[in-house]
Amino acid sequence: MIKLPDREEFIFSLKSFVGAMMALYLAFRIGLPRPFWAPLTAYVVSQPLAGAVRSKALYRVIGTIIGALAIVTLIPTFVNYTGMFALVMGGWFGFCLFMSLMDRTPRSYAFLLGGYTVGFVAMPALADMSTFNISGIFDVALARSEEIILGVLCSTLVHSLVLPKGIGSVILKRLDQVLSDGQQWVNNILTSAKTGGESRMDINKLALIITELRIMSTHLPYDTDNVRWTSNIVRSMQDRFSTLVPVLSAIEDRLHVLYNSNQGTLPDEWQKLLTDISDWIARGAEDDRPENAIRLRRRIDRIIPVLNSESHWEDMLLANLGTELYRLVDICEDCFDLRRKVDIGLKGEMPPNEMREPKVSTMTLYVDRKLALSSAFATAMSMIVSCLFWAASGWPTGFAAPMMAGMYCMFFSTFDNPVPILKTQFYCTLLSSPVSGIYLLWLLPSAHSFEMLMLLLAPFLIWFGTYLSKPATAVKVIPFMFTVLATLTMFDMDSANMTSYINSQISQAIGVGSAAIFMAIFRTASVDSLIRRLVHSIWEDISRLGYAVRAPSVVAVTVKMVDGISLLAPRLALATKTGMADHPGVMAATNILSDLRVGLNMTRLLRTETKLEHQNLSVRPVLERLSEYYRHEKKTRDVATEGLLDEIDMTLYRMANATGPHLQQSQAIAALTGIRRDLFPDALPYSPS
Repeated sequence: MIKLPDREEFIFSLKSFVGAMMALYLAFRIGLPRPFWAPLTAYVVSQPLAGAVRSKALYRVIGTIIGALAIVTLIPTFVNYTGMFALVMGGWFGFCLFMSLMDRTPRSYAFLLGGYTVGFVAMPALADMSTFNISGIFDVALARSEEIILGVLCSTLVHSLVLPKGIGSVILKRLDQVLSDGQQWVNNILTSAKTGGESRMDINKLALIITELRIMSTHLPYDTDNVRWTSNIVRSMQDRFSTLVPVLSAIEDRLHVLYNSNQGTLPDEWQKLLTDISDWIARGAEDDRPENAIRLRRRIDRIIPVLNSESHWEDMLLANLGTELYRLVDICEDCFDLRRKVDIGLKGEMPPNEMREPKVSTMTLYVDRKLALSSAFATAMSMIVSCLFWAASGWPTGFAAPMMAGMYCMFFSTFDNPVPILKTQFYCTLLSSPVSGIYLLWLLPSAHSFEMLMLLLAPFLIWFGTYLSKPATAVKVIPFMFTVLATLTMFDMDSANMTSYINSQISQAIGVGSAAIFMAIFRTASVDSLIRRLVHSIWEDISRLGYAVRAPSVVAVTVKMVDGISLLAPRLALATKTGMADHPGVMAATNILSDLRVGLNMTRLLRTETKLEHQNLSVRPVLERLSEYYRHEKKTRDVATEGLLDEIDMTLYRMANATGPHLQQSQAIAALTGIRRDLFPDALPYSPS
């Protein structure tokens, strides 16, 4: 049963159509040589959210300029050397795709455009070498850039002025949802006598939402709402949300151990503290009295046991728990304060210290370089083979094969397995052929005015445009709709005849099929191998901490590792669903939260190192031992060695028996206690003897 579009989808489609027709009309009036490029581009940059349209438009313009510069540089140099031309085209596409995959934010769109703009512009210009003029390649690049930029500007103008749908409201709704879920999660952990087993999945879900928010918020400075003035504050809130993940998971684990060792109870003062913290967090941003958070921190300081040479394991666990509770209060206080600043920005006022809010760069997010390299290589090989096939066949309309091959490889390289989606694109491209033929050979020649042309295009574009606003339906509609629009450019090229049309459709199908084949050959990767590579990347980051000269930011380390967890979450769900739970990579990922907490405690040890050295205490040996474990031993064995446990216990013993400033020793002991608990959950408790 066909689902009819709702009001929002219809409005989006209508705005996209108006932007495309405005671009087409202006292209005709200005006298651009290929006017149908303008509406095609207008649809490419159309997005339901105004901020996303603006940022995508900016990156598309930048990418188009990069592509145009590449055209005027590469084409005249290599066009007379078939083999070199194919290698250069493959290398350019592969390089642009690799650079695009190195940035997981919408900025990567500029590199993507810089790549396939060369194919879209240069390949049709080389269709007939008998009429090709090297000196005119600059005019071709300039004309295509003008047509593309015109389409971008018209689409951006319409989506920004006509019933704009701001991305800020979507982000704020997500932020409030994360804040609400976090409050509920804190309440469940702090007020329950026993922690449940479902929190791990909640953590994965929270990490996934935080990363999605981080990437989505890159559009925020381009939005139409007042919330764009608070983009730095929103980014800072996301950083604080990331730090909640390891802190809450650590509190949950420590409470679980303490409850089990004390018959399900804690000392009254601790139990009352947990209840009061839960009540304070439940009030959220509505409680704007800073003295409440100050009182909670003072109470935590009072009841944390003083650690010395006689302290036992339970005392150290309580000290570690108190330290994590202290961090929880700090993080929540920051989140509530930042949320109140966002409300100030929504009123059109500049929040205090907005520009000075510290935030972690999105460049710290994880990228799979091996996957990026294999994607770039597959794209390059697809382009090289398609170009050589085009040259060897002497087929004028064969230019569509390398053009489509490179474009489809670049579009779907972000998928873990792009082959199934490329097969779908292939079938949808074939289905679009009859519609393309009807418009190109019958309806378009019958239009004797621009108004008639609009009436002919309206039913097709408006109806299918309603399915572009949702990713689930856009995947199938994009190849169908955009192939039709791309075919209409043949009308500009004076090749709107049956022979050229059939040849172009066959050439396009060959290009999409080539993309699927080369991706299947060079780009296949199992879910287990993807999980294993990501887990090893996280371990490598942890191992580097032990040799760090300066202590990195705890927030920056947390943000990056939580991003890794967000990438693992959907892959772990897929692996479990497909019966791969016992595979090595999947099993290694099940304890990744414990590894995250170990990495953060190593960072905290680094931050106390300088002051501890003044007392002739060193944490460097245990840090280096931990680094060696994560660099080598953890990849070959399931559990940590007894030697590492002895090293941790000896360091704990030295810290507990030392004299000097109590603060640095307590922080180091709390961090070492967390490391010991996370690495050796089943080991005998530490004993001062």
